[in-house]
Amino acid sequence: MPHVPSYRFGRFVLDQDTRQLLLDGEETHLSPKAFDLLTNLVANRTRAVPKAELQERLWPSTFVEETNLATLVAEIRRALRDTATRPAFIRTMYRFGYRFVGDAAEIAATAGAGPSRGKLRLEFQNRQAVLQDGPNVIGRAPDAAIYCDATGVSRHHARILVSKGEATLEDLGSKNGTYLQRKRITSARLSNGDEIRLGAVTLTFRVEPPLGPTDTVTTDSTS
Repeated sequence: MPHVPSYRFGRFVLDQDTRQLLLDGEETHLSPKAFDLLTNLVANRTRAVPKAELQERLWPSTFVEETNLATLVAEIRRALRDTATRPAFIRTMYRFGYRFVGDAAEIAATAGAGPSRGKLRLEFQNRQAVLQDGPNVIGRAPDAAIYCDATGVSRHHARILVSKGEATLEDLGSKNGTYLQRKRITSARLSNGDEIRLGAVTLTFRVEPPLGPTDTVTTDSTS
């Protein structure tokens, strides 16, 4: 089966295997056509895509009004917390088409990639954020993978690099420093239950154990 890429940009993951748009690990609803449009724009992010090309991809050999495309773009912007006036992800190219302008990175599929690993996540401010493979930047900037708007947190404060099921915490030259178990660090490996302090906020690193096989339940046919 050919590889189907998924993408990470800002706090979002566009997972083509499950056809989900995830925000901090939680699904954000997109209609099927809007999902296909976003996927096309991200896959062709090195260029502006003409409206005619997008219409042909979404509605092959079918005439549709141009407003249908604009309606899908508006839906995508709502899901991405984006705006037409100050776009972080979808930019309108006047009288031409649209272009994805976010910093997107292709990520490896996890399904069938080997032995089952536990899910890595952060707990803070009464919410959870699932960590993805690769760098997970934490900060106040809108493009941070893990958005954390707290006193003393820099725009790009720190990052957690996930590779082969292991996580490493790295400071990104933040003004107030990154602390692990109350010690200031520049880089350190994370373990389940570790407490991370960035400015005034404390985050807890968690590793969920992988799901084991389902136990077989037997019944005594003689009873």
